[in-house]
Amino acid sequence: MSLMNGWFWIIAALLLALVEVLLPVWLFLGVAIAVLAMGVLILIGVWTGSFAWALVVTGVLSGIIWLRLRRAMGVQHGQVKIWRTDINDNHP
Repeated sequence: MSLMNGWFWIIAALLLALVEVLLPVWLFLGVAIAVLAMGVLILIGVWTGSFAWALVVTGVLSGIIWLRLRRAMGVQHGQVKIWRTDINDNHP
């Protein structure tokens, strides 16, 4: 079997989603969605490129998805908040 089999990509996406559940850091979710998208593209026959280009496209797509998820979800509980003003400043 070839690495360009869409089912391998979908199984990899499910494993990455499982890692996201175990280690919720939002990184693996973007990668899992990108890998799932590439698997679906391979299965339906849209992607016919090489394995190397599939990895490049998946990497770029995962970065875009991660940025979109980060913007949509915002700062989560437990993350560092940067304060721009001080409570002790008496500015009118």
